[in-house]
Amino acid sequence: MASAQHSGPIVEAVGLSKIFRDFWMRARARAVDGITFTIEEGQIFGMLGPNGSGKSTTIKMILGLLRPTSGRLSVFGRPPSDVAVKRHIGFLPEESYLYRYLTPLETLDYYGQLFGIARSERRRRGEELLDMVGLGPVAHRHVGEFSKGMTRRLGLAQALVNDPDFLILDEPTSGLDPIGTRQVKELLLELKSRGKSILLSSHLLGDVQDVCDTMVMLYGGRIRAQGTVDELLTDDSQTVIRTPSLSADVVERIETVLREAGTAVESVETPRQRLEDLFMDMVEQAQQEHAATSGALSGGETAQFLRDDDTDEAKSLLDELQHEPMPVEAPAAAASETTEAPSIVSDLVSNDAGQPVSDTPSSGAAHDDDVIGDLLDSDGESRG
Repeated sequence: MASAQHSGPIVEAVGLSKIFRDFWMRARARAVDGITFTIEEGQIFGMLGPNGSGKSTTIKMILGLLRPTSGRLSVFGRPPSDVAVKRHIGFLPEESYLYRYLTPLETLDYYGQLFGIARSERRRRGEELLDMVGLGPVAHRHVGEFSKGMTRRLGLAQALVNDPDFLILDEPTSGLDPIGTRQVKELLLELKSRGKSILLSSHLLGDVQDVCDTMVMLYGGRIRAQGTVDELLTDDSQTVIRTPSLSADVVERIETVLREAGTAVESVETPRQRLEDLFMDMVEQAQQEHAATSGALSGGETAQFLRDDDTDEAKSLLDELQHEPMPVEAPAAAASETTEAPSIVSDLVSNDAGQPVSDTPSSGAAHDDDVIGDLLDSDGESRG
């Protein structure tokens, strides 16, 4: 994969702090207080904490939107302010700020232009992404008509339009129905299998538990707990033995054996399925019955360009980021790819036959009169 050329972590924070000050430079709030963590390649990293714990501030520092007060922070081995790393990052903020009067296709086309993606490729990616998030049937409606959940789906598609190597998601399932929530989690696991790195910040603990490899829990700007999901959630005080359904006689014999061992059965329960699984079964049955709905669909397969592994160009770019010094400037590809229309000046100074007029200056005023006459001939016919 493209990011496989990095010898170090995708994100590395050491003693990272951020203090917000007032007009007189007095410390007003210590949003982040000396945190240390790393995000490795191909890892889904969870960031948990109540409101005001420093999650969004940390994300803004990773994106280069805020400068750390102290500590060290690197992204792809570079400072977060380095413009060259931006093309490899996809970001979904906590609130989706999209243009109301653009359609979903126009929205994705606009963001694709910012990344210097060619027109034909932008169109292909836009259609694939909208099908993936279930917005294909409403691709030509204005975004201002969408519900919060539908806007959230479009925001996720926007974050993936550049096929990022590092994806930052701030509350990605906020406003989504259980169908969209399940799809987002499945998508994250598929992107992880491709070697992409993901930072997931969420208040929905079940979502983080289902997909994350490693997590940190923040409170008051400090890390209060850190480790893998198994390390943090394993309860060593109990033992669970799962068997097929047992008769009352067998349960009583097991209790006898346990009492002889100095312990006892605390409870005997029939397991329940998760509410999410029950909901998804209901939706699947309704779809099999072809029940009508005017909302977003469940979505299709992951966009083809997100599943392609032939990313040689991205690999070479990341090699340069990791191993060679690069000037801090906007990617030159954006300027070259967006120059798609022919020169307006060439069109204006073309003759009636459609051939460009020579750039070589001519003597006398006759040539200038011919050019002016051509410009005034709107119907393309010869002058009398």
